[in-house]
Amino acid sequence: MEFIPNILFAIILILGIGYFTRNVRKLIRNIKLGKAVDTSDNKKERWKNMMRIALGQSKMVTRPIAGMLHVVVYIGFIIINIEVLEIIIDGLFGTHRIGLKVLPESVYGFLIGSFEILAVLVIVAVIAFWLRRNVIKLKRFLSAEMKGWPKNDGNIILYFEVVLMCLFLVMNATDTPFQDMGHGNVISQFIAPWFEGISETALHTIERTAWWLHIIGILVFLNYLYFSKHLHIILAFPNTYYGSVEPKGKFNNLEAVTNEVKLMMDPNADPFAAAPEGAEDEVPEKFGASDVMDLNQIQLLNAYTCTECGRCTSACPANLTGKKLSPRKIMMDTRDRLEEVGKNIDANKGEFKDDGKQLLGDYITHEELWACTTCNACVEECPVSINPLSIIVDMRRYLVMEQSAAPMELNNMMTNIENNGAPWPYNQMDRLNWVKEE
Repeated sequence: MEFIPNILFAIILILGIGYFTRNVRKLIRNIKLGKAVDTSDNKKERWKNMMRIALGQSKMVTRPIAGMLHVVVYIGFIIINIEVLEIIIDGLFGTHRIGLKVLPESVYGFLIGSFEILAVLVIVAVIAFWLRRNVIKLKRFLSAEMKGWPKNDGNIILYFEVVLMCLFLVMNATDTPFQDMGHGNVISQFIAPWFEGISETALHTIERTAWWLHIIGILVFLNYLYFSKHLHIILAFPNTYYGSVEPKGKFNNLEAVTNEVKLMMDPNADPFAAAPEGAEDEVPEKFGASDVMDLNQIQLLNAYTCTECGRCTSACPANLTGKKLSPRKIMMDTRDRLEEVGKNIDANKGEFKDDGKQLLGDYITHEELWACTTCNACVEECPVSINPLSIIVDMRRYLVMEQSAAPMELNNMMTNIENNGAPWPYNQMDRLNWVKEE
């Protein structure tokens, strides 16, 4: 009978980690629906970006208030959960605070004391975040795409964090041997008096209940990440590593178009030469993107990494002037469509069955795409190196090169370039007429 709690703990741990692993595999499967990208270049710079942006939070603190609050939650939550290792060992082997057996009492006390201070700082920071979202109501959290689930998701994760931190402090405050030790109870010593007058049995029951709820809560939180914008806690690291290392504003050239231009520029090329054997049966690659499968794997990773913080949208000049475009919505729509495609694959035994929908039109409108000024403000602002502009440009390419669906002004400009060698409707022979004296 004495091993029943250990067996129960092992079952809960296996189920929690197993379900998380299952969802991670599904996540990787969905991302691999995109086109492969060669990211073997500039490894030193990529590692530097990951360490500076994801680990060092360098872009987060460009907005000091939100940045520092986030750093507190980030550091506190990561460091405090180091104690999860001790909880797992205790749960599996039936020990109690195994750290005291392998570390000097003073060192163990210093660690737990640091964790308690960080737990309080996390609670304070989370309350500040909640007030910013729900009382102060910052404008970037009030956009149309932040209604319903996105808003609830942002609050749910805050509640999660407060509850987990409180359980950690209660667990320490009701652990009589730990309190008697006198080391590490920096905060919990002030909570312990709340439980005075309670029998040792009841106190032990509260401590064990808080202990179980804390570890179960962490496993629930871990598995909630897949369904939440807080997936960025994990994906920020690969996303910053695989992010573009090219100068902002540099667009990639489509190989098919480049080859066509080279053919036109080569005076010795024979445009009527027979195609290589079998080439006439190949389906030409689609220009641009109309659905998530047309995007590349980095763009799909970007979509899953989006924190929905709204910094991109708050810096977007098109959005600031009242246009419909919101870079945050572009990323959220891409992720929602990718999830829809993934569920379609799951429902059809690993194959995608055409559902009559696509990212372009059903999620993202033409109006949103053409409102973009391609200024890269959204890319510059993102704290985890997401690039909404690349998705916008690829979808524009599809509209122009596959559907000839560019706005009238743009079509007129391209016609003028084709006919006159310039974007203006003037014959080349008349180009210098303006310099003639009257």
